Amino acid sequence: MKALILSGGKGTRLRPITHTSAKQLVPVANRPILFYGLDAVRAAGIEEVGIVVGDTHREIRAAVGDGSSFGLRVEYIRQEQPLGLAHAVKVSHGFLRDSPFVMYLGDNLIPDGITDLVHEFEKGECDAQILLAHVPNPSAFGVAQLDARGRVLRLDEKPRKPKSDLALVGVYMFDSTVFEAVNAIEPSGRGELEITDAIQYLIDHGRRVRSHVIHGWWKDTGKLEDMLEANRIVLTSLERRVEGSVDAESQIEGQVVLEKGARVEASVLRGPLIVGSGAVIRASYVGPFTSIAADCVIEHSEIEHSIVLESSQIVGIGARIESSLVGRNVRIWRGEARPKAYKFMVGDSSEIHLS
Repeated sequence: MKALILSGGKGTRLRPITHTSAKQLVPVANRPILFYGLDAVRAAGIEEVGIVVGDTHREIRAAVGDGSSFGLRVEYIRQEQPLGLAHAVKVSHGFLRDSPFVMYLGDNLIPDGITDLVHEFEKGECDAQILLAHVPNPSAFGVAQLDARGRVLRLDEKPRKPKSDLALVGVYMFDSTVFEAVNAIEPSGRGELEITDAIQYLIDHGRRVRSHVIHGWWKDTGKLEDMLEANRIVLTSLERRVEGSVDAESQIEGQVVLEKGARVEASVLRGPLIVGSGAVIRASYVGPFTSIAADCVIEHSEIEHSIVLESSQIVGIGARIESSLVGRNVRIWRGEARPKAYKFMVGDSSEIHLS
């Protein structure tokens, strides 16, 4: 069995971060989201992986390489335009050939893994297997209708009036019959080849499509609030590990991960949280559910429930920062010059909330 991991797309809902970074490489607990998917695939016993890439292909290649660091053999498949999930399957035929495969969306996070589901599919009792989850906003997803026995009757892509609250999770399993479907369907009104249409084609042509409703949590991390929620849940699973330096004036409480080379001076750290190597926390408070990446500086400031990417500085911010995503090489600081005024240099598609 092979795996197909989708790492294209423009990540418009996470701009401006994704103006300069692939959305699949935005970190959760200081680790790119994509890496969790690669771990899940390897844990399921799959070794051959095709990664579908788009405009950010160089960045994805630099991060993953040949896959050997994950115990995988990785091949890259270029999707010139983001024309839908079914289109990604279509352009991957040369890699997949007749092998059954799992398709995993690279910006999804399923901490419980997919091992049992892959093993179930490998028994060959169905042609496709989809994962579903109950969600409060099904119109934002592909939605499934099931009969009383749990068989899939119909799939609709982002319906205005959803007929159930069962959303498609970003993990699918197919045998080679899916290629008949992706070659038969037409682009939707969005101009994309929808995977929901391909699966519906399989259903309509008598193929065996099985569903599995997951009851653990799952996140499509395409939006800020979902990124922060995923970060929160992953951080709660980390064990305390303090390998950096902590001076006598500091307090470290709870599940705190302090990487080698990080320094804490005259500060309070209250976990769960993680601080990357080379970061400096000085005269500050870092609260729960916060990820501070490598080489950052937090000084005379307070922050919690946030993600700060590499080499950023937050200095002299009196009010507490919370529920925030700060990009790479960002500097947020408070000056003492008079007259007092806010001063910004802000990129496209940014958002600033001043309370």
